[in-house]
Amino acid sequence: MTRHAGQEGFPLARWVNVERLPRGRGAVTVEASPAECAALAADFGIPGIRDLVGRFAIEGPTSRLTVTGAVEALVTQVCTVSLEPFEAPVHEPVEVVFTDTDRLAGTEAEEADIPDPLVGGRIDFGALTAEFLALGLDPYPRKPGITFEPVVAGDDAGPLDGLRKLRDGGA
Repeated sequence: MTRHAGQEGFPLARWVNVERLPRGRGAVTVEASPAECAALAADFGIPGIRDLVGRFAIEGPTSRLTVTGAVEALVTQVCTVSLEPFEAPVHEPVEVVFTDTDRLAGTEAEEADIPDPLVGGRIDFGALTAEFLALGLDPYPRKPGITFEPVVAGDDAGPLDGLRKLRDGGA
């Protein structure tokens, strides 16, 4: 079962009280420990994560905070063609808006792209780092230099070959 941000035991948590940041501006850097990287890799179902860093700039009042930055890491994934593990860099840009109110809850606008809520005046930058790392992972990773070659076996190359012969006037 996958753990979610805000739950006890989440592998990467870095809560920051945004009201304590310099007025209207701030910066946060999240550097994951090797143990946190290993726990995230297990949650994501990949062989490994290392050098995970999230760098964020924060601007605006707490009624509408804009967080921008990037998440970077070196991940080990399994090639979907050769099934070999390989390392690849991940660089995922971040731009998220947070608000201290939930004015649109229960309205039709709730389905719209509304800001994320602040939780008790705080943001979990660890969960934000993990979320954008997950977004940056290739869902169908392919080791560099590996190409997919379809296998053709004899004259009966595929399940529709008999129909193709009938259509073309063959026996």
